[in-house]
Amino acid sequence: MPRPLHLLGLAALAATLAGGALAQTNPPLAFVQPLSEEATQAVQRKLREAGVYRGGTDGIWGPESQAALDRFQQARGLAVTGGVNLATAQALGLAVPDLLPGGRPAAAPIGGLSDRAVRNIQQRLKALGFYDGALDALWGAGTQEALQRFQRGRALEATGQINPATAQALGLNPNNLEEPPR
Repeated sequence: MPRPLHLLGLAALAATLAGGALAQTNPPLAFVQPLSEEATQAVQRKLREAGVYRGGTDGIWGPESQAALDRFQQARGLAVTGGVNLATAQALGLAVPDLLPGGRPAAAPIGGLSDRAVRNIQQRLKALGFYDGALDALWGAGTQEALQRFQRGRALEATGQINPATAQALGLNPNNLEEPPR
């Protein structure tokens, strides 16, 4: 039976609750949220668009879907986690609210950063000396790491994710990342 795809959240440290050797051998706890059939279909569609998946967009997460996700994460220089984490969702062009139960209605278009928005972010990071990769509109490890360096350099929370404060610091319109930089 195929196993469900999960959205991986932030890890909570169990080591503070466990003592001594137990803290060294137990992995940290992690929040894991199973994806709905619609969210699984959205991930499968994006994997197909990325050219790493040839299976159906049936909302059933099987070995072929898992292998495609692993290939996608590897090709983008992301951690191969076995699930969709924030960096993977963004690299796929998916917004996390679309993946969570009770998120946006299924009829709503899948969100995320457009190619134009990612290219604008990369362009600004490059102009400011934080990014030396290609302006390829692909949100990969290089873009994320450059954004983290930029955030640290501007005393912002270094999440590696775009948010209104970071967009503004980059000289981008936080309400429209596709708008040309100021």
